[in-house]
Amino acid sequence: MSGSTDNADNKEAADMCCASCGIAEVDDIKLKNCDDCDLVRYCSDKCQEDHRPDHEAMCKKRAAELRDEILFKQPESSHLGDCPICMIPLPIDPEKYVKFFCCSKVLCKGCHFANRIRECKQKLNASCPLCRQLYAKSKEESERRQQERCEVNDPFALREVSRAHFRDGDNERAFEYAEKAAKLGDAEAQSLLSLLYMEGQGVEKDEKMELFYLEEAAIGGHPDARHMLGIHEGMNCRYDRAVKHWIIAAKLGNDESIERLKEMYQRGGVIKKDFASALRGHQAAVDATKSPQRELA
Repeated sequence: MSGSTDNADNKEAADMCCASCGIAEVDDIKLKNCDDCDLVRYCSDKCQEDHRPDHEAMCKKRAAELRDEILFKQPESSHLGDCPICMIPLPIDPEKYVKFFCCSKVLCKGCHFANRIRECKQKLNASCPLCRQLYAKSKEESERRQQERCEVNDPFALREVSRAHFRDGDNERAFEYAEKAAKLGDAEAQSLLSLLYMEGQGVEKDEKMELFYLEEAAIGGHPDARHMLGIHEGMNCRYDRAVKHWIIAAKLGNDESIERLKEMYQRGGVIKKDFASALRGHQAAVDATKSPQRELA
């Protein structure tokens, strides 16, 4: 008991002193944490640079541990979140939701269908069920609206313009817009950016950046990005990490990850408890997206 208390006291004392020169944090001396880990503190940039050779290995190890804590945390929902009208989780199947570029929102097909019925009954012009803006009458008008939203750094609009350029084969423009949206935290843009780095389309191939943006998308709740991380880890024989990724993706409703886990379970790569938990989580995620209105649509 006394040993653990002494260790805690030593750690607290170390936190109060510069790891390089040993000066204590007092009135006019403020210490700052290491940029990459939470293990040591420094009084100046010079002290941090001087201490780098002694601290580098420990720092990298701790930074990797901190990254994994974030990376392997189960997201509360997919990157799509809930339908803003019925407040039920959006399905991850793109065939089951509708994107509205006028206000950069995503609606489930159930609410979209209900709105169209209302408009037909009341003989109203077709409009967005959220912002009530009338649908664009031409492709040019739609593109103009989208560009206006890009000019105010709307990540949804930036990402969709990026995808349009990607489909048209203009990879440099696709990269330009995807990078902007990714830096604003858009998980779909981060996933696309990862693909561009992997293929070297619109940018030089860079495996480090490819994995960074794939991880960022996965952290943001993107099930496909999470599944692809599992594939990457499996190809590098890090099966324990691959299984963790697939379990997280399965609990977000990803079907491919469930199939991978089934294969791993048959080969003894997943214990029964974890496989059962993934199956329950997957079914719960799928069931959570269902409603009578969506079934009718």
